[in-house]
Order: sequence, then C-alpha cells, then structure tokens
Amino acid sequence: MFDWITSFLEGGGAWAIAALMFLENVFPPIPSELIMPLAGFNAASGATSLWLTVCAGAAGSLAGAYLWYLVGLIFGERRLRKLVRRHGRWLTMTPAELDRAQGWFDRHGRSVVFFGRFVPTVRTLISVPAGIARMFLPRFLLFSGLGTAVWCAALAGAGYLLGDAYDRVSAWLNPVSTAVVAALVAAYLWRVLRWQPED
Repeated sequence: MFDWITSFLEGGGAWAIAALMFLENVFPPIPSELIMPLAGFNAASGATSLWLTVCAGAAGSLAGAYLWYLVGLIFGERRLRKLVRRHGRWLTMTPAELDRAQGWFDRHGRSVVFFGRFVPTVRTLISVPAGIARMFLPRFLLFSGLGTAVWCAALAGAGYLLGDAYDRVSAWLNPVSTAVVAALVAAYLWRVLRWQPED
C-alpha cells in the first residue's frame, strides 16, 4: 500500500495529493494521516515542493468539506435525516450521529469547524450541520481552510523531516499502511453488517 500511494503521488504530483485528500473527506479510502506524511516524503526527495504539497492537500480537503457543506445546505435537516434513515447502512451513519454532529456545531459553532479538521470522522461530519445552519460561507471556508492548512502542514512536515530516513522507515511503513487501510475497510464492512435502523 505504501508503494502504491507513493507511486501514485509521484506520478500525479499536486493533483494526486488534492484528489486523495478530497476523497478522504468524502469517503475515506485512505486517511490523511497516511496521505500527507507520504506526500511530505516525496517533497523531501524533490518530487514536489513542500509548500505546494501542503497547498494541494489543503485545497483537496477543503473541497471535500465544502461538498458536505452543500449537502447540508441543499438537503436541509429533515430531508437529510430521511436520507440517513433510508441509506444509513451504506453511509454508516445513524440519525443519532447526525444529532451529535448538530449538537457539536450548536454548542461550539465556528471553533468546532476549525478544530474539527484535526479529528477523524468529525472533519467530515461537522460540515453537514454547518450547511444545515446556513453558516456564512466565507466564514465556513475561512475556519475550515485554516484548520485544514494547519493539519496538512503538520502531517506533511513530519514526512518531510523524516525524508532523510526514507530507506530505513519504508520497510515498516508498507505493512503498517496496508494494515491501516485494511482495518478501515474491515471497520466499514462491520458497520454495514451490524447497522440497525433507528426509529
């Protein structure tokens, strides 16, 4: 998995980073905790510059957040809740989880849009209640963008700093990255199989 991701990033450059980070926010096949450090590795080897790596990752992630914002804005709470009840098995989302995301947003507003970018799953869900609440779009993009930029810079920076140790760490990163992706797929299938509709 490590070799596949690195070869994909090397071949596609900034576009590949942005695409993977967009998908990570829409339906996470590969988590950003793997994508951005590996992109930082590539930047250290000269494949792309570090600033371009961070900008591409942030842009892709922000585009994914904006997509979920639009889902909340266009569908609204009632229609979205109906969608979750009907297709929650495949979305692996329940009305209760939607309520929790709405509660986080109601309690913390702008701050949770910023800090939520650092938390797996929350970074996707929190954009939905922002859309439902019709949060002022420039404000949503500002706080989401700032949080996303900090997160991407931290992860890419870690990979960049380890660039000199590439040969030493690549041997164990390959099985670790494969195990992480396999665990995510297994967790998704488990939720699909165990999903129970709520009244």
